[in-house]
Amino acid sequence: MAALVLAVLGLTSVAHATTTASTTFQTPVHVQTSMTTSGCDNSPGPQITLQGAMTVGGLGFQLLFENNLAGTHTFTVESTASAVVIPAGQSVTIPKQPVLGGTGGNPFISIQFVDNHNNPLSSTILLGRCVQGLFNANVDLSIPATATAQVSAGSCDNHGSTISLSGQMSLTGINANIIFTNNDNPVGGPHQNTQPTSVNIVLIPAGQTIQFAKQPPLGGVGGNPWIFLTFLDGRGQPVSNDILLGRCVKL
Repeated sequence: MAALVLAVLGLTSVAHATTTASTTFQTPVHVQTSMTTSGCDNSPGPQITLQGAMTVGGLGFQLLFENNLAGTHTFTVESTASAVVIPAGQSVTIPKQPVLGGTGGNPFISIQFVDNHNNPLSSTILLGRCVQGLFNANVDLSIPATATAQVSAGSCDNHGSTISLSGQMSLTGINANIIFTNNDNPVGGPHQNTQPTSVNIVLIPAGQTIQFAKQPPLGGVGGNPWIFLTFLDGRGQPVSNDILLGRCVKL
């Protein structure tokens, strides 16, 4: 796990406890899949190979340093430091995997993206007839993610504060239902002679994590400040409240 070091006038660090902050939020993702098919007329059904990639919406954070809490009558000095820890568009590979189809006779093939509890994330997308051989699907989704940061402090004197931060973003799962049917008319028709069959495959396993990348040094005010952390999305917009971590010397 990579460490993010935030420094002001970097002095000798001293050991402190680690404080953990986390938040769960909806993050946009873009999923691309590519499928190839063979054996379309065979029993028990066609063979499909699927692979692809997912890009995430990004994650950042902001640290707020204050020498007094709100509501006091003492003059407050504050400063902020922010960084992008997971850039928007960072890619996660969907590994190549075989899928055995559910019906022969050159079926129509559709795909629907679902979560790891089989709740729909997208509508059902008709790709085409099996014999066409190559299918691409692109979809924008929104899934829950949990960002977690472990924060610890080094020096906390009047000259400046040294803060270390590391962590990760954990994603909920994305699966795909591959649907096979011998009729492309959802309300029935003269060619309707079988019930649809489907195969569920895991694209992104639940709990897959993206580690925070190491960032250049940043910093805030000295004097043992109160420190707040706010998680940001890839556009720099807050996805959490200001989380009070505590006095610098307590981190």
